[in-house]
Amino acid sequence: MEIQTIWREQTRVHSFETDFANLWKPAIFFQWMQEAASNHADHLGVGYHSPLAERMLWVLSRLKVYFHSYPTLLDEIIIETWPRGIQQKIFFTRDYRFWSPQGKLYASASSAYLLIDPVKRRMLLPNQISADMPTNEGLAAVDELLEKIPALDNPMPGHTAAADYSAVDLMGHVNNTRYVEWICNCFPQEKYQQEQIAWLQINYNNEVRPNEIVQLGIQPLKDDPQTYLVEGINQNTDARDFEAALGWQAKSNAE
Repeated sequence: MEIQTIWREQTRVHSFETDFANLWKPAIFFQWMQEAASNHADHLGVGYHSPLAERMLWVLSRLKVYFHSYPTLLDEIIIETWPRGIQQKIFFTRDYRFWSPQGKLYASASSAYLLIDPVKRRMLLPNQISADMPTNEGLAAVDELLEKIPALDNPMPGHTAAADYSAVDLMGHVNNTRYVEWICNCFPQEKYQQEQIAWLQINYNNEVRPNEIVQLGIQPLKDDPQTYLVEGINQNTDARDFEAALGWQAKSNAE
């Protein structure tokens, strides 16, 4: 079988994936990035169903996406993803692009993964994986490092979320895409009538386990009121489970 260094999948916008303005919800982009990355990892022999998974697992650590345009109901979408080597000595990077068949760019994104021991829940170094991963030198969807996001100094209450049945995945913790839904729920419906999220970065710091409660706080930047910081504080452990930053812009393509 020929190894595909760049993985492609195709889907279309379904009615249950759109918001009140007929735009693909931000969390759906994250769901498809997760799906495409998982399928490509399986193809490369390093996925969940490979022997590798018995002693090491991929865990999403950071992800940043730029939303160039939001597709609408029945639009066809091509998802591309590819590994892009190691950064900062510990992160396996993977990039993504979302296109229309006609070449319209919907979104571009970059992510950073860690290797984790599934039993000890401890980080493993990149040299502990023996598979020959493609690096796709020079091919970047987002050519920037995914840095830490500062803590909030005066957060406003945003949303209270629970790690209930619908939020927990096969890894036994809250799925990464659910955090994006929580973040979006921090902002009122009225804001989405006039504006849309232009970009979003989320850093996953700690697992959220079943039945735990997370309190989200939000805070606009003083020098840029269109940019918000968001953090999730675990009410059971007091840990800062995730940190995020996102920018807003005037709505451009809602119908």
